Amino acid sequence: MLAHDLSFKHSSNFQKKHPNVLPRMRSILLDWMMEVCEAYTLHRHTFYLAQDYLDRFMMTHSDVGKGTLQLVGITCLFIAAKMEETRSPKLSQMVYVTADTYTKKDVIQMELIILKHLRWQLSPETPLSWVDFFLQIVTRNPECDLYERQFSVDLYLQITRLLDLCTLSINAMDYRYEVLAASVLSYFIPQEIIELVTDLPKPLLQPCINWMAPFAQASFRFGKEMLKDFGGKTMLDKHTIQTHSQYLHMMVCFIIYLFIYALPVYFPTPPSSTEKMSLI
Repeated sequence: MLAHDLSFKHSSNFQKKHPNVLPRMRSILLDWMMEVCEAYTLHRHTFYLAQDYLDRFMMTHSDVGKGTLQLVGITCLFIAAKMEETRSPKLSQMVYVTADTYTKKDVIQMELIILKHLRWQLSPETPLSWVDFFLQIVTRNPECDLYERQFSVDLYLQITRLLDLCTLSINAMDYRYEVLAASVLSYFIPQEIIELVTDLPKPLLQPCINWMAPFAQASFRFGKEMLKDFGGKTMLDKHTIQTHSQYLHMMVCFIIYLFIYALPVYFPTPPSSTEKMSLI
């Protein structure tokens, strides 16, 4: 996985190639893509594939305009759905969620452009695939099948919400996906266990953990993420559907608290190792 991950490059520096695209536009676009995923009950892995396609395309392309950004986003999601979903949305459905701003022809043409720039490399590791991998190892029960889910759905929902929130920030792209995933997990599982499982040393993880602290703060303030009901989905599958939460509101509220009202930053006392592991 590591060798595969390192072969796919990503960085926040791509914004220099797109002077008309502000970092907040990427945040708004990804937030909207999450909303589309929930509307069509697409899986979390589909969203994270689309996010990776988007960021890698922006690294290899230049001067994407404001009016084209949504087209790029929905096309990346269209490609990801065809890679990940057993029943991907129809092209007409993807066009519909853009309020018919674009045509089917627009999406098809953009699809060819994106595939060319990605060099048809469509199966990267993602932050979520690393989260799933690490979490399965941490919670492994030797008596159970390795491929069976052994972590609690409740824990998974809290972890993925923090990961979703961090992913909205363009600065998340400054960290390797495995580091991003391990840093998210360290807010729910003792860090010494994370370092042991991931083989990532503290000096490598700590900068990302520190950067992530405001996002964890915002996520914790909004309480627990609850499992949503999706008709036709079994209880074993519902947690794997990408959901849309108040992510932009979380970011805005935290900025207001921190910079306008200058309130002290409060970080909940981390639970002890025993308490953390009881969540699993």
